[in-house]
Amino acid sequence: MTPEVVVILGLSAVTLVLLLGAFFATTRQDRKPRASESSGESPLQQAETAPPPQPGMGHVGIDYPDPRTITVGDTIDCQGLRTRVLGAMYLSWQGNQWTEYLLDDGSGRYQWLSVETRSGLNPGDSPHLEVLLWTPVPTQGMIPAKTTLSVEGVEFFPVDRGTAAFRAEGVISMPERGLLDFADYRAADGRLLSFDRLQGQPWNSFHAQPLPPGSIKIEKKA
Repeated sequence: MTPEVVVILGLSAVTLVLLLGAFFATTRQDRKPRASESSGESPLQQAETAPPPQPGMGHVGIDYPDPRTITVGDTIDCQGLRTRVLGAMYLSWQGNQWTEYLLDDGSGRYQWLSVETRSGLNPGDSPHLEVLLWTPVPTQGMIPAKTTLSVEGVEFFPVDRGTAAFRAEGVISMPERGLLDFADYRAADGRLLSFDRLQGQPWNSFHAQPLPPGSIKIEKKA
């Protein structure tokens, strides 16, 4: 074998090793668990995470109202729809705390608005607010199982389940304090389906929609 051939084969082997190393590094990165699946969050918080405000998007409490200041009795404009805050639930689970607000638009259609301060997805990222709008979904008595569920033609995969403690306030069909069972599912496109219930009661189900910063206007109660 000539020296030229040896050099060519050596370079080819080095190139192959580099390509394989890059491939396996990429594979490990893709398989890294999502923060929402490994942080022990409540299903009422598990959803496609709204991105933190970027430069030019404004600052909470300065350029747009801070959703954390919402109180029972306030009126808020959410996606162009005026709603009244009838009640609130203050929940905690495995060290996480967040608030759920019961909204009434006057038509008998109720929604929940959840607000939570979330840490950055990567080390060094600044904390940001995650605001989700929850809409009831009819599941015709479906019971959340530990397997994939199909709702309205969409496949949802189990993410987490557990029991959160809560304290209720305002006009709300919940006891003042109690425990809330939950089961959370996520679709491949990031959509979230969640079930919850008071212990011993039937299951309720909801879809979650993340709201962008500044999409809520708050009118404080007089």
